[in-house]
Amino acid sequence: MDATARYALIKENLAEVLDAPIIENILAEGRNPKIYWGTATTGRPHCGYFVPAVKIAQYLAAGCEVTILLADIHGFLDNLKAPIELVAHRVTFYRYCITEMLRAVGVSTEKLKFVLGSSYQTSHEYTMDLFKLCAVTSEHDAKKAGAEIVKQTANAPLSGLLYPILQVLDEQYLDVDAQFGGLDQRKLFTASKEWLPKLGYKQRAHLMNPMVPGLQGGKMSSSDENSKIDLLDSLEVVTKKIRKAEAVPKQPEGNGILAFAEFVLLPVAALKGKREFVVSRERDGLEPLVYSDVKQMHEDYKQDILTPQLLKAATTKALTELLAPIQKAYQESTEWQEITLKAYPRPRRPRRRSRRSRTGAPVSPAPRSRRATRTRKPISWCPRSTQQNKKRL
Repeated sequence: MDATARYALIKENLAEVLDAPIIENILAEGRNPKIYWGTATTGRPHCGYFVPAVKIAQYLAAGCEVTILLADIHGFLDNLKAPIELVAHRVTFYRYCITEMLRAVGVSTEKLKFVLGSSYQTSHEYTMDLFKLCAVTSEHDAKKAGAEIVKQTANAPLSGLLYPILQVLDEQYLDVDAQFGGLDQRKLFTASKEWLPKLGYKQRAHLMNPMVPGLQGGKMSSSDENSKIDLLDSLEVVTKKIRKAEAVPKQPEGNGILAFAEFVLLPVAALKGKREFVVSRERDGLEPLVYSDVKQMHEDYKQDILTPQLLKAATTKALTELLAPIQKAYQESTEWQEITLKAYPRPRRPRRRSRRSRTGAPVSPAPRSRRATRTRKPISWCPRSTQQNKKRL
């Protein structure tokens, strides 16, 4: 590909690009842009991770050198979302998931590398730069930069202020030309343009994905079981979740199923050589709908040619095919299965406290007594004849 085609693939489906000339100049010189994407190793990766994974695959296809930061310290700083005892196991789990997701979309990972945050974020040089940046950054600016990405609470810990400062410094210490993330990180990316020059470092470009709605219309989140599909969910579970997903007829806006087809299924098909999304109508005795352009999908959805039922069935089929090699790799890897149990142990049920007597000896619980049946009080009444005699008198 020439420079123009490479840049078109880099910015495809992005919501915004800050300082685009940085990328364009590198491509014009015939060099490969160095891009990094960071993910805090907290909750289990789900199908929403296919959205950045597809863009990473496109960056690799465009000849970019991509670094994936497994941000273990960030996960710990974000309101203790990742307990320090589980961080190391979750890092390994994330590495397995992301690697297999990229393999599933059919892109070579030769120019992909993983970096663990704590491998350099505890060094003397990094720590000194952290102190320097803290000295020239106000509390207000730090809160504003992390407003959309760090959990905000009434009495927030100090770690939430450090989170965005570390992410800005990562651009320098990973030696990249651009950082890739979601549109919810825009405030942090604009802060990076201001903060790094204060330490004498150059500005980077920033590539932003749109915020793709989840199954229920809101943000797809690891903490909301109804909004996400786990990478290891069975066919039955995937089918059930997609069937129950919110999809208002004739209204493409806020439709998580339609957005998944737009930002994942169509780009994946293009990476594999044939950009198309097939919707079967065999049950109705009609020819299938074949889409290579998302605009036509939106138009047919508005006209109710592409109904929610047809869309859900086609998405279920395409998604299960995409998940199949990932789940096969999981079944064949004993290490991956073992690390899953260590990274996300099943919550223990609270033990029932035994009753104890005054001497400290355990006492067996008292047997449940049946509720005493309520007996109705006898109704006082007088014979009808007596009432009639009174009236006569």
